[in-house]
Amino acid sequence: MPYRWRTASRVLLGLHLLLLGWLSLRQVPAAWTSPPNLTPFASVRQALALGGAAAVRQLASGLLPLAPIGVLLPLAVGSPSRSRLPSFLRTTAGAALLGTGLEILEGWAPGHVLDVDDILLGTAGAALAHLLLVPPLRALERRRTAPAAPPAERAGGRDGTRPRPVPAPALSVLGSTAAPRR
Repeated sequence: MPYRWRTASRVLLGLHLLLLGWLSLRQVPAAWTSPPNLTPFASVRQALALGGAAAVRQLASGLLPLAPIGVLLPLAVGSPSRSRLPSFLRTTAGAALLGTGLEILEGWAPGHVLDVDDILLGTAGAALAHLLLVPPLRALERRRTAPAAPPAERAGGRDGTRPRPVPAPALSVLGSTAAPRR
């Protein structure tokens, strides 16, 4: 990754984390609040029961807050040559830890309610964003930084034909390769 991409992604990651912290800790005026939801997928079932645009809006509000983490975290600390699975697992685990911490802080703020589904949906949003955007970005970066092939190799031989493959050395009776005599 170019240094400027890494720096920009670190700055954007920091700004996004500050925004999430502010949204989690700000006071929300509410006459009453519902009890904490500690049952996984209970609020997802309630959202799906609403149906239509209301369900999409409510589920998107759970998926989107941590989705930028799925892209910015690997760009800030990763490299295009790293393996996909460890990058995905690190990013998803980081999003789960961040979502859990934010949800605990949010439970202490006035007007906010602890909801385990926010952690699950936020982690799923970060994982989806990582799967959809990071592999193409890494492929683009690898393609951009790949050394260019010499013109003779790109077009084939010097006369425009493909170069002939070099034949493998013949095997001797004992099964080892025979060294050419000079």
